[in-house]
Amino acid sequence: MVAATAAARSRGVVAGAPLAGALAVAPELRLAPRDLALEAATLAELAAWAGQFTPCVSLDPPHALVLEVSTSLRLFGGPEALRARIAAALPALGLTATLAAAPTPLAARWLARADPGAVVHAAPGWARRLDALPVELLAEGGGVSDATLELLRGIGARRLGDAARLPRDGLARRQAGAVSDALARARGELPDPRAWFEPPERYAARLVLPAAVESTEPLLFAARRLLTGLTAWLAARHAGLDRCRLHLEHEAHPETVLEIVTGKPGRDEARLTLLVREHLAALALPAPVEALRLTADAAAPLAPASGDLFGDPAAARDGANLLLERLRARLGTRAVQTVHPWPDHRPERAWQSAVPGARPRAAPSCPGPRPLWLLHTPRALDSIGGLTLLCGPERIEAGWWDGADVRRDYYVARAARAGIWWVFEQLDPPGGWYVHGFFG
Repeated sequence: MVAATAAARSRGVVAGAPLAGALAVAPELRLAPRDLALEAATLAELAAWAGQFTPCVSLDPPHALVLEVSTSLRLFGGPEALRARIAAALPALGLTATLAAAPTPLAARWLARADPGAVVHAAPGWARRLDALPVELLAEGGGVSDATLELLRGIGARRLGDAARLPRDGLARRQAGAVSDALARARGELPDPRAWFEPPERYAARLVLPAAVESTEPLLFAARRLLTGLTAWLAARHAGLDRCRLHLEHEAHPETVLEIVTGKPGRDEARLTLLVREHLAALALPAPVEALRLTADAAAPLAPASGDLFGDPAAARDGANLLLERLRARLGTRAVQTVHPWPDHRPERAWQSAVPGARPRAAPSCPGPRPLWLLHTPRALDSIGGLTLLCGPERIEAGWWDGADVRRDYYVARAARAGIWWVFEQLDPPGGWYVHGFFG
């Protein structure tokens, strides 16, 4: 057994126990094979996530990260505050971790293993804090073999302090020089250079579900886990994006791809979660979902927004963009259109639908007033006796070139109880009066 959940541990299952023994104490135990490639991918994803706290992140395989935070401490309020912030943010990734801080990377790793939560400051004599730690920690990143650990235990060295008091020449003669080197690196007596992790240029993360999901409700919880990693990756790069893709993987069916468009470059996790919820609410799954994958590219530099004494002047437009994207997610892209003017004097042909945000084509100004509410088909009037003509006529005579010619005289008229109308008299037979729109 490599690891066990809290529920399994409560039944007596412990890491390191033989498989047969674990099944003996918990026959209903659910087993999963260890996946080293998935562990490495998760560690790399966690390193990209940790870039929001410091650009100096180092992988310390197989299951540790080292963050060099000396230049970030003032920003986060000190090592204790930073440790608490990281611990509070990790559950959103579905991960748990033991954290510690020390002046050297190896000392921090050993303390995280043996004394979780410890914060050791770089004060004179700080290295004595390591003396009480078990000697088995020398195998954690120290390069000390099991045979050397057995040698140390054989001569009575149970703590790191015991190993530190042994003569270095004697250790060297017994091929145990790695002990002295590891202790010197942990105490800061020897340099311990690390290669910094480079976050990927393109974000891609995958989450395998515990069981196939046949409805969209549970998918939002899993998607939120991926969005947390995405926003942290963007924060580490000081960047934002205006779209990403959520892939739903099925066993025997092509994957379903949801295009998440935010309306403006950003890295607001709440905004992304809201849009994913809208997409999932309108989705009919073609087959059960077994895994989720989130991909994003084309991240652009994003300057942090500055505060404004009188409020954010762009907040109203941002709210309109968010509403637009929510409508697109719920109704479909083709169902949400805007209207652009079109150079044609006939009112029913003087506009065209377009994608919101597209630049309108230049069009001549209207020669007269136009109502905002234009009827799809003009409605015939029995008479205009109850109307007061305010202005007009405006003659519109066009369309002879495409077979939809009209000859009309338009007027702005006031109705007794129904506001301002836009009416016209049909000049071609059979004639008559029609209302074509309303001003208010």
